Amino acid sequence: MTHQHPTAIVSPKAKLGDNVTLSPFCIINDNVEIGDNTHIGPHAVIYDGARIGNNVKIYQGASIAHVPQDLKFNQEETFVYVGDNTTIHEHVTLHRGTSETRESRIGKNVLLMAYSHVAHDCQVGDNCILANGVQLAGHVHVEDWAILGGLSAVHQFCTVGKHSMIGGGYRVVKDVPPYILMAGEPLRFGGMNSVGLRRRGFSNEQINALKRAYTILYGSKNNVTQALKILQEQIVGDELVEEVIDFITSSKRGISGK
Repeated sequence: MTHQHPTAIVSPKAKLGDNVTLSPFCIINDNVEIGDNTHIGPHAVIYDGARIGNNVKIYQGASIAHVPQDLKFNQEETFVYVGDNTTIHEHVTLHRGTSETRESRIGKNVLLMAYSHVAHDCQVGDNCILANGVQLAGHVHVEDWAILGGLSAVHQFCTVGKHSMIGGGYRVVKDVPPYILMAGEPLRFGGMNSVGLRRRGFSNEQINALKRAYTILYGSKNNVTQALKILQEQIVGDELVEEVIDFITSSKRGISGK
């Protein structure tokens, strides 16, 4: 059963799950799918191409799956996917993909705080937090469990590694490796995200191995190539450190703080 306020405007072509709440003056376009137990707040607009999961909360004035701000976009059919149990606060804007990837994607259990923006062709992983006013440019990839502080901005095509945390108000113009804190202008290494890692069940042994790896990368005069060679020689067989090495070697924009 759908709980629809009389002032909500809902296309008969939209596909709605069970127990969906449609608040006053919200608008649901034709090519929209909304999962079970999802709440759409007042004055929110859900545009064509929205694919919204179960137990999602979308608050007032949010704009979901609007056309991308890309001059190459030519009204192709593209999508925005929003995972289960995600919360989207007031005036958040999510733009759908362009012909390059045809989708923007928000994972499960994500918190998007007020006025945050996710541009076209972005990928935001599971359990991420984008605080108030965070701005993601096109083609940004935010990996699982990353946290971006309020008013931070991420340049197009950058990757923010998993379990990392960006301080509020800073610019990300290169890739941010996983498991660490970053802050400052220009962005600098601020240590391990130890509190977050412990909360998520990482052992002291795992955290210490990562600390050793990042000391080699950031705590010495080695350039990235030299640091990678040392890591590959000295820290062998550690799964998390190997993830860090893979992240750095696959980076196309370079590493923040180096």
